[in-house]
Amino acid sequence: MIKFIAIIKFEKLMTYTRKEFLQNTAILLTAAMTSSNFAFGKEKPLLAFSTLGCPDWSFQQIVDFAAANGYSGLEIRGIKRQMDLPKCDEFSSPERIKTTLSLMKEKGLKFINLGASANMHFHEGPEKEKSIAEAKSFIDLAQKINCPFVRVFPNKFPKDRDRNQTISTVAENLLTLGEYAKERNVTVLLETHGDFSGSDDILKVMKAASHPNIALVWDIANMWTVTKESPKEVYKKLKKYIRHTHLKDAKIQGDKLQYVLIGQGDVPIFEAIDILYKDGYKGYYSFEWEKLWHPEIAEPEIALADFPNAMKKHFSN
Repeated sequence: MIKFIAIIKFEKLMTYTRKEFLQNTAILLTAAMTSSNFAFGKEKPLLAFSTLGCPDWSFQQIVDFAAANGYSGLEIRGIKRQMDLPKCDEFSSPERIKTTLSLMKEKGLKFINLGASANMHFHEGPEKEKSIAEAKSFIDLAQKINCPFVRVFPNKFPKDRDRNQTISTVAENLLTLGEYAKERNVTVLLETHGDFSGSDDILKVMKAASHPNIALVWDIANMWTVTKESPKEVYKKLKKYIRHTHLKDAKIQGDKLQYVLIGQGDVPIFEAIDILYKDGYKGYYSFEWEKLWHPEIAEPEIALADFPNAMKKHFSN
């Protein structure tokens, strides 16, 4: 009877861990094929990925994969589909944070950005209060885990408000967060996102929100797929504000986007990467594979392993 029970328990264990086994096998295989010391030239670009791309991985799987595939940074946008990061187990107590930071150090990784869902376009009311409170809670967490950045969205141009009024609102909300972040040695990053995809609108916001603890995430695809502005022109306008990047590629099919591996789409992504690199950009090149929002796209084992290889190939040419 004891032997029979043991067999049942073993079979349950094998069933439960099969997916993790396959994922971990992929990690080992890609590690064998990929060197973490890429020959990028004088300075190796700093590579990171957003956990948006691996929504069902445990934190251990995330750090193992990152370390095995040449990444040095992690951008946290949820862990196991928990998007409210202060509620994640890894950050739930001082003891858990200490363990998490120890694991990051062991793997040679750094937290580089926390992705909040806070929207800055709300002029007043509970939605504004909710967004400001969320952003502040992420800033508090960033301070605790030595993460330099917290990302927020601009995000909409409400139809019932003047466009310039909304730009002023976004700037005012950013300044509120910038002052809060300053005391915690964190910088708030506004992402080029949503209705704020044009460089002129972003530039107006950044000028109005001038603050040492406010900067910009340049999401090249978010902008180009909407406005078709060349990376050269966008960079010329926004260069002084860019501290972080989001990199992804897509094919445009009518009025829809089909996300594809980096360099396989229509977005002039490597043109933008070259502009940054040649101008001495010191931040991270962060791959944002939107698997959580688009479950039909390639699995993280494929996409997150492809990005550093594509970057290596590009910089070796």
